[in-house]
Amino acid sequence: MCHDDPTHYYSESMSRVSAGDVSSYVPLSVKCKSRQGSRSAVPSPSHSQGTLPYLPGDHVIFSETPSTPGIPVVYRTPEERAEHSDRLNLDRRNLTVCPILEGEQQLRLLNFQHNLITQIQHLSSLRRLIFLDLYNNRIEEISGLSSLKSLRVLMLGKNRIKNISNLESLTDLDVLDLHANQICRMENINHLTELRVLNLAGNFIVHVENMSGLDSLTELNLRRNRIESVRDADTLPRLQRFFLSFNNISRFEDIACLADSLSLSEVTLDGNPIAQESWYKHTILRHMLQLRQLDMKKITEEERRMASVMARKEDDKKREIHKQAILKEKRRLAISNAARQWEIQQTVAAIKDAQQEQVKSLGIHKPYHINEHEQELWPNESSPLSPKNNIEKEAVESNKQDLSKSEKSNNMRSPDEILTCTVQGLSIADSHLAELEGDTLHLYGFGALESLDRSWGVQAAGTVSTVSFMFIDFDEIAAVLPRLRIKFPNILHLKFQDTNLHKLQQFNALALGRRLDQLTVSSQGNPVVNFSLWKYYVLFRLNHFCLQKINDMEVTPMDIVMGERLFGILAHVAASDLPQPRLLSLLGEIKKKQLQFILEGKGKKSGITLEESKDSIKLGGETVGRAIMNYPNKDIITEQFKETKAFCQVYVQELVKDAALIDVKNESLQKLWPQIFIELVRDCVIQMSNKNTHMKLCLKSIMDQK
Repeated sequence: MCHDDPTHYYSESMSRVSAGDVSSYVPLSVKCKSRQGSRSAVPSPSHSQGTLPYLPGDHVIFSETPSTPGIPVVYRTPEERAEHSDRLNLDRRNLTVCPILEGEQQLRLLNFQHNLITQIQHLSSLRRLIFLDLYNNRIEEISGLSSLKSLRVLMLGKNRIKNISNLESLTDLDVLDLHANQICRMENINHLTELRVLNLAGNFIVHVENMSGLDSLTELNLRRNRIESVRDADTLPRLQRFFLSFNNISRFEDIACLADSLSLSEVTLDGNPIAQESWYKHTILRHMLQLRQLDMKKITEEERRMASVMARKEDDKKREIHKQAILKEKRRLAISNAARQWEIQQTVAAIKDAQQEQVKSLGIHKPYHINEHEQELWPNESSPLSPKNNIEKEAVESNKQDLSKSEKSNNMRSPDEILTCTVQGLSIADSHLAELEGDTLHLYGFGALESLDRSWGVQAAGTVSTVSFMFIDFDEIAAVLPRLRIKFPNILHLKFQDTNLHKLQQFNALALGRRLDQLTVSSQGNPVVNFSLWKYYVLFRLNHFCLQKINDMEVTPMDIVMGERLFGILAHVAASDLPQPRLLSLLGEIKKKQLQFILEGKGKKSGITLEESKDSIKLGGETVGRAIMNYPNKDIITEQFKETKAFCQVYVQELVKDAALIDVKNESLQKLWPQIFIELVRDCVIQMSNKNTHMKLCLKSIMDQK
C-alpha cells in the first residue's frame, strides 16, 4: 500500500495515543516501489468494509436542536463514551458540515474521513484533541482550528484547499498531511518548528521554497507536483527523507541544495526528466555522499565507486566543453575585433582621401622644406620681408583658415584622432586570429600574419592546402607571400575577403607562389571584382599555374585564350621596349640570377642576346615579359622611395650649388666687363696700328692652325 494514504499509521500510533505518548509518530515513510507514484488515499481492506475497527462510532446518535437547525448533533451512549472516551469515528456518514459533538470534551482522536464536509467548524470545545482526520472531503480553506492548540496530527488530504493558511496557533503540530489538494505555493509554515512530517504530494507546486524555520522536519513528501527547482533544503537540519518523484526536475543545478544537506539519507527522483539522463545516478551519488537510498533502492559501495569513475569522466567532458566554449568565444571576439578594426582603417583611409581632395580643391600645396644651406643660396626668396613670400604666406594662411572652417562645419576630426579614439574602445581581446581547421589556414586581422613565423611542425604545415585571408590589407599580404610559399609548400587555394584588392597590378604578387589551382576573391571588401576583365587578367598573369577554378567556377580553354588576347601584348611590350638594366631591376633577385645564368650559358653556345630571347626564356615557368610585371611589396616600395628621395636631394643640392656658382660668376663678370672691354679695344687698336705687321701675324696664325 502506498503511504500517501494516511490510514497506514493509525494502527501504528494508536497505542501511543492511548498511552498519551505522541512524541514519536511513525512518519509517512513512502514504501511504494511502483513507478506510477503515490496514489490518493486508499483505505485499507478492513477500512473499505466499513468504519475503522479501532475507532468506535457504530453506536452514535444524530439529532438536531431548534437552536442549530440543519446542523446535526452527535450523541453517544454512556457505555460507548465510557469505553472509548478519547476517540470517535464519523467516517462515511455523508456529512456536509462538521456536527456538534455533545459532551466530547475529552476527545483526543477524531475521524471525519470520506464525507462531504466543506468547512471546518464546531471544534472549539475539543481542547484536548491531538489527532484530526478530514481526509477526502470538500474543504476549500483551512479554518476553525485556532482553539486546537494541542493538535499534533492534522490530516487534510484529498480536499480542495488552494492555500496553506490559518495554522498560526498550531505550533505543536507534528504531522501535516495536505496531499491531493490544489496548492500552488509553499507558504505560512515557517512557524511550525515542531513539525516532523509534511505531505504535500499531488498538488500544483512548482518551486520548493519558504522552508526556513522547519527545524524538526525529518520527512517531506512532494511527489506528483510540478516542481522545477528546490531551494532551502540545506537549511533543514533534521531532514532525512525527501520524496520528489514524478515532477519536472531536469537539471542537477535545480536541486543542488540537496548536496549541502548533512542529514539527508533518502531521496526519490524517479519519474523526473533528470532521471532519464545517462549521468543521473553517478552525478547524484557523487554530490550527495550522505545518501543511503536513491529511488527506494539501497546504494552499494560498487555503485558509489562506479559513480565516482563516471563523475570524473563527466567532469573531464564538461571541462573540455567549457574550454571549447571559451575558445569559441575568444575566436568570436577576435574575429569581431579584427572586423571592427578593419572598418576603422577603411573609414580613416576614406577620410584622408576626402581631405586630400578638399585640400587640392582649395589650392593648398605642401611647401617644400629647404635646409639652411639652401636658404643662404636664395636669401631674397626665403626672407620674411620678401613681398612675394608674404603674399604666398597670406594666401596659404587664408586657405588654411577656410579649410579649418569647413572641417568645423562638418564636425570633422583628424584621421589619427578618429583611429586612436576608436581603437581605445576595442575589446581587450586580441584583434587578430590564426587558426588551422582541417586543411585550411584562416588568418583574420593584420596581426595574424605574425603567426607565420612560429613553428607549425612539418606535418601540420604539409596538410595546409588552403589559406584564407580576412580583414588584412593585400599590400601586407604581398609582403609575406614568399614566406608563405616556404612555410606551407602544398598550398593550392587562396581566398581573399576584405583585403582591399583594388587594382589588377596586385594580382602580380601571386606569381611568387609555388603552385596555385584555385583562387577565390570575394566581392566583399575587394573593389577589383567590379572590373569586368579581372578574371582574364588573372589567367594571363598566372598562366604558368594553370588555374582550374576562379571563384568556384571552372576555367575553360576559351577563358585562357581570351586572357591571352586581351593582355598578351603587355608582356611583349614590357619585354621588348625596356632596356636591359631597367629590365633586370624589375626582376627579383632570384629571377635576375636565373636570367643572367641563362643568358651567359646560351650566349656562350649560340650567341643569343637578351633582345633576341626575351620571348623564349622562361623564369620559374613564366616568360620574361610576365616576370617583370611584378607587384613590389611595401618594404621594397619604401626602400626604393627612400633611395630615390636621397638621390633627388643630392642631385638638387648639386644643381643648386652649380646655379649659385654661375650666378656669382655672372655678377663678377658684370662688374669686370667694362674694364675688360676697354682693354680688348685698346689691344685691338695697338695691334692694328702697324697694318703690315698685323697681317703677317694673322697669316702666321692661320698657317699654324692648318
